[in-house]
Amino acid sequence: MNHWNEFMRLMEEPWIIAGPCAIESKEQMKKVAQILKTYGVKAIRGGAFKPRTSPNSFQGLGLEGLKIMKEIGQEFDLITVSEIMDPRVLAEEEWLPDVIQIGSRNMQNFALLKEVGKQNRPILLKRGMAATVHEWLQAAAYVEAEGNHRVIFCERGIRTVSEITRNTLDVGAIAYLRQMGKFVVADPSHASGNRALVAPLAKAGLAAGAQGIMVEIHPQPEEAVSDSEQSLTFEEFAELVKAVRSDA
Repeated sequence: MNHWNEFMRLMEEPWIIAGPCAIESKEQMKKVAQILKTYGVKAIRGGAFKPRTSPNSFQGLGLEGLKIMKEIGQEFDLITVSEIMDPRVLAEEEWLPDVIQIGSRNMQNFALLKEVGKQNRPILLKRGMAATVHEWLQAAAYVEAEGNHRVIFCERGIRTVSEITRNTLDVGAIAYLRQMGKFVVADPSHASGNRALVAPLAKAGLAAGAQGIMVEIHPQPEEAVSDSEQSLTFEEFAELVKAVRSDA
């Protein structure tokens, strides 16, 4: 697949990436893929490597998770999006996702940014949880300096004085980057930390100019090994898809 051309084709309508915070099993990912196909969503996300605050939290399935993701992507003809934390994983080219995500904690992991800059695939660069827009742009410059200009900026909320949401979605940053001609998606799941707020924040991100959204969904959110509070049920996801497409 020509990753970037496919990316551009998807950008013709509100682009939706959806999937669980963490890949737990092939059965779980198959259920997610089936619901995505039902609603015409073309990109699936899922975490194989989980950089958690506590070392005692679930750390992900690792390479096995990437293998599950690759198999599901091929079976259901979906573009796969997953985070890579360690440059050494890039050697496992057979199992790499179509789109490499750089998480907020690794936004300024310059060694990693340089290595993914050598990849011939899009890089979804999440904003650091306390990073300025300038720092975010400079992180992207590390990727671009290696020859990869296929950077997608993901606004996932930043830490502010507000305590009503997990983070604060910076719609001003979205509007600013879009005026610069950057490709931007909003992540209302991590911005809110609350499934009841995902839909309104998704609409706010799109209204500010984001070309798409990335949201977390799970067959049974209450049983999710991570981010259960912000993961949408399949029913809630279906309503969100209809809402953002009707507003487009």
